[in-house]
Amino acid sequence: MANKGNKKRRQFSLEEKMKVVGAVDSGKRKGDVAKEFGITPSTLSTFLKDRTKFEEKVREASVGPQRKRLRSALYDDIDKAVFAWLQEIHAKNILVTGSVIRKKALNLANMLGYDNFQASVGWLNRFRDRHGIALKAVCREDSDRLMNGLGIDKINEWHAGEIIKLIADYSPDDIFNADETGVFFQLLPQHTLAAKGDHCRGGKKAKQRLTALFCCNASGTEKMRPLIVGRSASPHCLKNIHSLPCDYRANQWAWMTRDLFNEWLMQVDARMKRAERRILLLIDNCSAHNMLPHLERIQVGYLPSNCTAVLQPLNLGIIHTMKVLYRSHLLKQILLKLNSSEDQEEVDIKQAIDMIAAAWWSVKPSTVVKCWQKAGIIPMEFAECDTESAASEPDIAIEKLWHTVAIATCVPNEVNFQDFVTADDDLIISQDTDIIQDMVAGENTSEAGSEDEGEVSLPEQPKVTIIEAISSVQKLRQFLSTCVDIPDAIFGQLNGIDEYLMKRVTQTLIDSKITDFLQTK
Repeated sequence: MANKGNKKRRQFSLEEKMKVVGAVDSGKRKGDVAKEFGITPSTLSTFLKDRTKFEEKVREASVGPQRKRLRSALYDDIDKAVFAWLQEIHAKNILVTGSVIRKKALNLANMLGYDNFQASVGWLNRFRDRHGIALKAVCREDSDRLMNGLGIDKINEWHAGEIIKLIADYSPDDIFNADETGVFFQLLPQHTLAAKGDHCRGGKKAKQRLTALFCCNASGTEKMRPLIVGRSASPHCLKNIHSLPCDYRANQWAWMTRDLFNEWLMQVDARMKRAERRILLLIDNCSAHNMLPHLERIQVGYLPSNCTAVLQPLNLGIIHTMKVLYRSHLLKQILLKLNSSEDQEEVDIKQAIDMIAAAWWSVKPSTVVKCWQKAGIIPMEFAECDTESAASEPDIAIEKLWHTVAIATCVPNEVNFQDFVTADDDLIISQDTDIIQDMVAGENTSEAGSEDEGEVSLPEQPKVTIIEAISSVQKLRQFLSTCVDIPDAIFGQLNGIDEYLMKRVTQTLIDSKITDFLQTK
């Protein structure tokens, strides 16, 4: 009796259970199957009763075939999110280690609202067993060497074959690159160190960030209207605003999503159709760029995975130049406030949008062309502009501006202007958005934040009338007339603004007179 009580219970893996069920399905008698696998008839009946669960796990590929128990994880939604991310990573042939998986698990747990979750080694081992994942220890040096070797091979192969085929039927005017970047739009120089390396995956910091999508062609002759993604769907600062220098959208994390990217693509496709153009659009394969809609006038070409740092023109200096110009706008605002003794107010979304768009339109065509050439997509002999002058930003004037503001605002000595510019280069822009949306049951996480959430509370500015705007233009003319060596282009721009405003006001007056005339009749 004692020996019977100490008999060890046998555990069967999912693979073994499926073999037993398969033997019964093949037509064998249940008694013969039980004897063949050394199990009791009651155990066989249990296997057959639970076959639906086994088949579902196999179909989802969420449990390893050697798994013997189907107990759910304590944090099942975190488990599912990590596994979904891992499948996406493996599909891209990206090498990951256990420490990377643990960091990603903490990241996803934070997004899902778990504060007590610990991605311990024990959790990793259980996760690995649940999903049948074999992890090999790879030292950093070997991993970097392996990835660098694969990257060089991919780059050479792409330059020698695929890109030549892609661009064969297109002129540089019709070859475009689109990419996103994150922006800490309220970042001040003295806070640069704190922001450095912050990926801003969610929470409070998400209120201080935007994601911007830029797109330009290889000849530098066309930069498309930017798409800015914020967290607030209806910011107070955009109340009664009907025209912006960009397109604005919002979601909970201020990230690019598949829906937003596809909406933007469809708009570009419609514009190309109206213009009777066909273009080639080069993009990376981030999660927001998968599952594209049907496009009539856009051929999409994907850049090789893990190689965008050396193949994507926007990453090779175009976006960086935009950020240099954006940060310089911030510095000028800070300097003006310091000289006027006014309190330093944080930048709101409207101001950030205006400055980002202004910085984007100010990027020189020569800078764009040079970055396309650096990517090896267009030949070096192409370009009628002077590409050697494209690297002049930031110039001496911006460095002097930085030095003045840095001293006045007590910026640490170890922080320089380039640190200020690149502080938000590592912001997450789209990763895991769709995974998290699938994990959070009953909560629509694609919705944007509340109207004023994360926005600075500023007094509402009085509405400017068109007569006041015309008067402001006249004051600008008067001011410029007292200055020396004003470029003709400035007067030309001022004339354009004056002409537009006068056209609007005269049309309004004409319409109102006609209305008065009809009413008297």
